[in-house]
Amino acid sequence: MSSNPRELPASPRFGDLSGRRAVVTGASRGIGRAVALEFSRAGADLILHARADTPQLRAVCEQCRAFQRRVECLIQDFSTFDGAAFVARAWQLAGQIDVWVNNAGADLLTTPEASRSFAGKLEILCAVDIRSTLLLSKEIGRRMLDSGRGVILNIGWDQAERGMAGESGELFAASKSAIMGFTRSLAVSLAPAVRVNCIAPGWIRTAWGETASSAWQERVRRETPLGVWGLPEDVAATAVWLVSPTARFITGQTIRVNGGAVG
Repeated sequence: MSSNPRELPASPRFGDLSGRRAVVTGASRGIGRAVALEFSRAGADLILHARADTPQLRAVCEQCRAFQRRVECLIQDFSTFDGAAFVARAWQLAGQIDVWVNNAGADLLTTPEASRSFAGKLEILCAVDIRSTLLLSKEIGRRMLDSGRGVILNIGWDQAERGMAGESGELFAASKSAIMGFTRSLAVSLAPAVRVNCIAPGWIRTAWGETASSAWQERVRRETPLGVWGLPEDVAATAVWLVSPTARFITGQTIRVNGGAVG
């Protein structure tokens, strides 16, 4: 018998989510879609959230079910909503939630929201990115704490720490810095029963990256030591690890998935 009371059993199989029930917000495309698919491949049953019931969301649900996973969908506009009521709906559907991923965020680059004023963009970022992440995390954190276990994963941005010129850079840095700082404090509040971490993606080829100009393509290669765009699947692979028992001694951290870019 070990003399160290903190010693844990042998590490489980890497990234194994068998038997876990997970919620992924903003799951219809991009990083959220990739996380949902990777979670289902790793063995998790899922509740997938989107702002609207779209063909893209239904396609993700069917792809996840192809892994013989149970998949439910919840539709909710996060610009104005009751966080406690949404979590209650998800909890009732799942019976118990082991993993919660706050991925939903306002797209100010490839949607009509791009035409908003600075003040208008700030308003929607505060509502969808910051407010929803904080409210959902507090409510699911309370339920997880009562149940004695759980993992929360938030999504930040690597350039929030080092800065990026321009209106979009200013706005996203403000919102994602708030989420990253909140992650560190919530992890302390909920320890040791609940782990809370954050992923800070770098240049990831989502909808905007697919149509970015040649100047932006060159900038990505120049600023990323690995010389290429990251993919949503790169973020998803890190997410599986962070929420799995393999990462059981990691909490309150922001993990950069950015090809080696530094401040």
